[in-house]
Amino acid sequence: MRTLWEQHVTWTIIAIRSLVYGLPDIDAVLPRLLQNAQDMGDALKPFYGAAAGDAYGQLIKEHLVIAADLVKAAKAGDQAAAAAAEKKWYANGDQIVEFLSRLNPYLPKEEFRKMFYQHLALTKAEAVTLLQKDYKQSVQLYDPIEKGALAMADMLSSAIINQFPQRF
Repeated sequence: MRTLWEQHVTWTIIAIRSLVYGLPDIDAVLPRLLQNAQDMGDALKPFYGAAAGDAYGQLIKEHLVIAADLVKAAKAGDQAAAAAAEKKWYANGDQIVEFLSRLNPYLPKEEFRKMFYQHLALTKAEAVTLLQKDYKQSVQLYDPIEKGALAMADMLSSAIINQFPQRF
């Protein structure tokens, strides 16, 4: 789980940079980023089945696509579109939290929601710092982004272990 979340934040940041700076690697980066959604869904399949894994993967894919839409709108200076994307992004975050907490009663829903919201806020801050060319702040944001992602991975792993102790 940690590797998946580490890849999630790493490829998200790479994609943000590619979008912000119009880099020619974007057509290679976005499919790799979206592969992470599939991988995250696949990680749940041994515990919850194919349908649940596919549903989770789709929610994560939507999370990533909305993030890209938010960055594109912010880069274009379209505040209305950026605000709409951000609202949709948080609603998707709520869907992810609700979905996982329905699957696993050992996941502390509100604590996980708080962590997920922090993940969204930090990811947005990363995009903003890059758009503002504040590279020092961008670099400084990576550690809390990574720490938060690993904490979510650990919380989710712990919940799965508690739900399926016989499998570990």
